[in-house]
Parts: sequence; C-alpha cells; structure tokens
Amino acid sequence: MAVNKDSNRYTILFSIIMVVVVGGLLSFFATSLKPLITVNMEAEKQQNILYAMNVNDNEGAGDVTFIPTDKVGEKFNTYVTKQIVIEGEKVTENDQAYLIDIKKEGTKAKKEGYLRKLPLMIGEKDGKEIYVVPVRGKGLWDAIWGFVAMDKSMTIQGVYFDHKGETPGLGAEIKQRYFMDDFTGESFLNGNSFEGIKVAKGNNDPLNNDKTDYEVDALAGATITGDGVAAMLKKDIKMYVPYFQSLNK
Repeated sequence: MAVNKDSNRYTILFSIIMVVVVGGLLSFFATSLKPLITVNMEAEKQQNILYAMNVNDNEGAGDVTFIPTDKVGEKFNTYVTKQIVIEGEKVTENDQAYLIDIKKEGTKAKKEGYLRKLPLMIGEKDGKEIYVVPVRGKGLWDAIWGFVAMDKSMTIQGVYFDHKGETPGLGAEIKQRYFMDDFTGESFLNGNSFEGIKVAKGNNDPLNNDKTDYEVDALAGATITGDGVAAMLKKDIKMYVPYFQSLNK
C-alpha cells in the first residue's frame, strides 16, 4: 500500500517523529557534554578572577591574555589562598565559593527572609593580600559582569569585565585593557563612607591620573553601558562594605 506523503496524517506523523528524534539527540548531547561544559565554565571563572588579580599572560600594552586553561587550575590554587561566603554576620570558608551563581542569589534575595550568599576570594600577589568580589549588572542590551580585586582599604588592584551583547566598538569595549586598567588605584571608600565609582563623561582626567575623584573616563558612544558598569559596582560592592569595615577595625 502506497503512502500518501501529501496527506495531513503523514505530515503530522512525520513531524512528531522528527521532534522525538531531534529532541532525543539534543538531550543526549546535552547530557554527554555537561561535564565538559562545567569544567570549561570553572576554568573561565578562574581565569577571570586571576586576571582581576593581575595574574595573566599579558605582554603588550593592550593585551588581554588569560592564563591557559591547562595551567589555570594550578595557578588559581597558588594565588587564591582562601574562599569565604558571607551571609549577614556569618562568615564561612568554602573552597567552591567562586562557583556561586550571583545572578541566582540576587533572585533568591528578593524573597522575604532569604539571606543572600556573598562569595569572596582571598589571595596573595607580590606579598599583598587581595580580595576578589564578583559583580553582575545590566548594560545597554544585556547582562554585564566581572570581578573586582581590592586591598582591605577597598582600593582597586585590578578588574575584569565582560558582557553578553554590548555593541562592538562601543559598549563592548568594557572588556578592553585601556578601560579596565583605568580602575586600578581607584577607591570605593571616602573615609568610612562608600562612594562607588562613576564612569563619567568629561571628567577632565582622560589619562585617569586622579585617583581621588571616584571617577573613570567614559567610553565614547557607550553612555548606557558605562552607567551600567557604575551601577553594577555600586550595587554589588556595597554589600561587602561591612566585611571590609570589620577588617579595618
């Protein structure tokens, strides 16, 4: 008996079979690749944290070169000496703190009674203790995120920023060396008061030599992304102020 390939019944049956087959294949590959995806995600976070700590393979003035994936685990364990999770006044050690999803924590914190987990990585570079904080915010088109390395006075030692969908040549420049390097030496504190850091147009300091104005020079044509970076830093870094104040008592 010949099959009528032009019938609605045949079309529906064929569609169902294709959905089942393709869905099954996608599920199989997703399950099979999950361990590799997890390993790559962990390595990327380690690379970003180390970059903020100025542990990288940069050579030229404009380079943004990470520690290679096959070496990053060893380097991470060398430079990151301790990881903690802050929950209100409670501080606990957790050697997987860097993997805490701060986006999910932010969502959970909207529920009444939930105490947000704040991961903090503590390391040492050139004999100096460094504290690394993850940050996440919103740019012009989508998410922006990064890591900020500070000393105990909350003076920035280095940063790393990234984005999901900012405009190439404009907002996407937040992950370029010339922008990220401007943050080094800036402080979040004015005495005991938290200031934040503005990404400001026309701050009359294009070389960013003034480290006491709580500003860095804005990216040309990327005002909204720059505002997003400033808002991200203010929102997320401010949550760590009580911990840093306790270090300086």
